[in-house]
Amino acid sequence: MTKIQPDKLPVSVIVPVKNEERNIAACLESVAWADEIWLVDSRSTDRTCEIAALHGAQIVQFDYAGGFPKKKNWALMNLPLKHEWVLLIDADERVMPELQAEIRDVLNRPDSADGFYINRRLIFLGRWIKHCGWYPSWNLRLFKHWLGRFEKLGAEDVENAGDVEVHEHVVLQGRTEYLKHDLLHEDFKSIYHFVERHNRYSNWDAQVYVNLAGGVEAATGSGSLNASLFGSPLERKRFIKRMWARLPFRPVLRFVWMYFIKRGFLDSKPGLIFCVLMTMHEAVISAKMYERQLSSADCGLRIADSTPNHQPPITD
Repeated sequence: MTKIQPDKLPVSVIVPVKNEERNIAACLESVAWADEIWLVDSRSTDRTCEIAALHGAQIVQFDYAGGFPKKKNWALMNLPLKHEWVLLIDADERVMPELQAEIRDVLNRPDSADGFYINRRLIFLGRWIKHCGWYPSWNLRLFKHWLGRFEKLGAEDVENAGDVEVHEHVVLQGRTEYLKHDLLHEDFKSIYHFVERHNRYSNWDAQVYVNLAGGVEAATGSGSLNASLFGSPLERKRFIKRMWARLPFRPVLRFVWMYFIKRGFLDSKPGLIFCVLMTMHEAVISAKMYERQLSSADCGLRIADSTPNHQPPITD
């Protein structure tokens, strides 16, 4: 029988990181109630691991070799997790006391589900972004670890996209429910880091858009969420994203949707800045999609030009 420390919950927390010294202390302090905490690091060059060790986290290094799996799936597949329940949390996220109490309650229920969606509350430039289409933002973060794996979207080998799953969702072979209290998402890094991070994300997004728009099997096949207008909230979201990937003028539509239709103007100046930055992100995705099309066309022309002509010579 697994021995649990007094006053701790039987949960294994997994925190994927790289150079997160500004965020990691607050993150780990917010999950100090968990009986086990794993920090999955990608060779950080700052004080991330030193700070994590001071907070009692177990540290393991992940050396990404490309392809599948990325960091979170690798952790689910390889870490010797002590408990059946796992909580996935990023370094810039915090579990508030109300959410901790709710997790304690659901784990003690005899009829508890196999996994729980948690809503994220984004704090940007000191303000809760309550509008802009960014709230609610449901993610499956608490689940029985052997039942869940991150989906494959056919973009695992995209260059400079990072070694961790970002927008992929967990596909759970079991029953799910929704928790009432939010997970706080507050990054203590600067706008510079926000833009740098989204530049990397746009590489991945561009390939996923290409797959979704073109109906590539890897984007909707085994191990991925279904795209269904009448399915779960995440399946509807995937259906909308597939339609979105086929639309023209996406950057303009993104701003109109976030700032006007979803009332981002109610989030004051941080809301405006956030909408502008996400519009830029959409524009960069579109540019990279076009760049991929040009590269594919150029590659096709080079192959055609290099194909030898085997037609027999014309003779009299």
